[in-house]
Amino acid sequence: MMKYLDLKRINEPYEHAADEVLRSGWYLRGEATRRFEQNYAKYIGTKYCIGCGNGLDALTLILRAYKEMGVMKDGDEIIVPANTYIASILAITENRLVPVLIEPDIHTLQIDDELIEQAITARTRAIMIVHLYGRCAYTERIGDICHRHGLKLIEDNAQAHGCKYKEMRTGSLGDAAGHSFYPTKNLGALGDAGAVTTDDEELAKMIRAIANYGSERRYVFDYIGRNSRMDELQAAILDAKLHDLDAMNERRKAIAAIYINNVRHPDIIIPQSDGDNVYHIFPILTARRDELRQYLLAHDVETEIHYPIPPHQQKCYSQWNALSLPVTERIHREELSLPCHPAMKQEEADHVVSLLNQFTASKEL
Repeated sequence: MMKYLDLKRINEPYEHAADEVLRSGWYLRGEATRRFEQNYAKYIGTKYCIGCGNGLDALTLILRAYKEMGVMKDGDEIIVPANTYIASILAITENRLVPVLIEPDIHTLQIDDELIEQAITARTRAIMIVHLYGRCAYTERIGDICHRHGLKLIEDNAQAHGCKYKEMRTGSLGDAAGHSFYPTKNLGALGDAGAVTTDDEELAKMIRAIANYGSERRYVFDYIGRNSRMDELQAAILDAKLHDLDAMNERRKAIAAIYINNVRHPDIIIPQSDGDNVYHIFPILTARRDELRQYLLAHDVETEIHYPIPPHQQKCYSQWNALSLPVTERIHREELSLPCHPAMKQEEADHVVSLLNQFTASKEL
């Protein structure tokens, strides 16, 4: 069986980092976390990096800090892509802000920047872009809209560690960025972990305090905070893997190129490959998604779906269930994720290509 993602193969070279933490006897708010924060900020190209518990917390903390700073208040609007993982939306609603869902471009699967400006109102305070699947979602048009309307630009960089826009890395393009280091990510921990990157000193200081129970000084609480801290084990693993991130991303790109250059099935659509992409996920679209998935599984190839139900159709957001977002709904109905990771071998990718090109009808199952 070809696994969709083989984390054991990916993580084996980094076992020494975990051993070092165990030997240190220090497990929270120690040297490993400080070292990773410094190295990751330098890698991304920002002044500050604040480790936290997970990617959802990272986004939530950014918005919460902006509220504490008076930049936002309850009921303000955040423009966000409709085609995203639900964490992007949860961070907004948890802060009693209002998501304004924008359809994606079907060719890139990223937010359609031609639809953003018409959605801006007097209550709009920020645009949250999501570098979904590992592809850079930033465009000059988005940057210009933020500048002209005085909006904050927040990046959800959970899936695009190491991706670039020109010479700048995602996570440094806006006012602040949330990062997830969930084990499946391009830079993945051995459990939950996240971070915020920013050049804004006041924002960074506020986020660090809120994430530490609302405290800057021990037993003194200036904010109604929360406990969201990166532990030493995750920091040590992430710091060790950070040195290899660019090489691992290049390997992902090599696997993706095999798919892009060789899949020729008329019922399979491969999104455009222009712009930088670190291929956290390699998505294809096909109206025969479920049929194709079963066919590949019958031939011992695992796939995934990212994601089967869009946020606006989830039960938890029942107030939006009647919304019509046809492009988003099509993506969530047709998207299938092929295996694409740095431990994958060329012959494995060639095998997937061969199966895809030979796919015909359900009778093959």
